[in-house]
Amino acid sequence: MKVLLFNGSFKMNGCTYTALCEVAKTLNENGIETEILQIGTKQVRDCIGCNKCVGKYICTFNDDIVNEWIEKSKYADGFIFGTPVYYAHPSGRILSAMDRMFYAANNYFAQKPASVIASGRRGGTTATLDTIVKHLTVTQMPVISSTYWNMVHGNTPEETMQDLEGMQTMRNLGRNMAWILKCIEAGKKAGINAPKVETDAWTNFIR
Repeated sequence: MKVLLFNGSFKMNGCTYTALCEVAKTLNENGIETEILQIGTKQVRDCIGCNKCVGKYICTFNDDIVNEWIEKSKYADGFIFGTPVYYAHPSGRILSAMDRMFYAANNYFAQKPASVIASGRRGGTTATLDTIVKHLTVTQMPVISSTYWNMVHGNTPEETMQDLEGMQTMRNLGRNMAWILKCIEAGKKAGINAPKVETDAWTNFIR
């Protein structure tokens, strides 16, 4: 079993990465393979709603990391999306990436466990978590929680490590993710499959 961890910060080894590493280490200790994916400093396009991805499981834009991430997601069993806090909201680039990934390849994520983490100096963390978690809940993904909201505080990696409760929260998140993945695997072996999904009704507010 494998969990992908997405670092939505342009800082390759910053505070968000530090928190993700703590989760990854705990997952590894519990027998789960991990890979941390870096969004880096290059441009990530917004979704333009062109619908050219429908049925193709690939975004029409192929000049950034999104299609690479989609392909890796196809084979992953769980996901953790990490972001720094900018003006009390997530990184714009992780939102752009997630919009396109989830729109183009919804089936690669549906009914797989996932979680989100936020790294902030002080405030805005809960608003950040609320924003990203909506991608998970609209995609039928079991949302993995911890013993506090999934956040760490600090302005440098060293300060993040000093957030003892935050790092504890990351470790408990890793343990909970590993447990749920093993429960799902045991369920499959016992013949318990994911529920069938109704998709016939699709309405808006004027009809």
